[in-house]
Amino acid sequence: MSSHKPCDPQYYELLEKLQALDFALVELNLYLDTHPDDLQAVQQFNVLTLERTKVANEFQQLYGPLQNFGRAFSRFPWEWSQSPWPWQV
Repeated sequence: MSSHKPCDPQYYELLEKLQALDFALVELNLYLDTHPDDLQAVQQFNVLTLERTKVANEFQQLYGPLQNFGRAFSRFPWEWSQSPWPWQV
């Protein structure tokens, strides 16, 4: 992971996109808890889930893991010792 990532505009673009996707997915999840038979909402949830996976993979390939405990791969050397972490910016 490069120590220059906070200066890279794409770093912030991808994080902002992930935040927007996560917000929409949480809202759809809450909606679907009370409207499980809404096919359009389920389809939208699945489309956004695919998009979020794509963006997260792109971010992680460029800048390192977004989450730990087996939810993201790490390059060598171990990347969790390097900051700032995504939630710190």
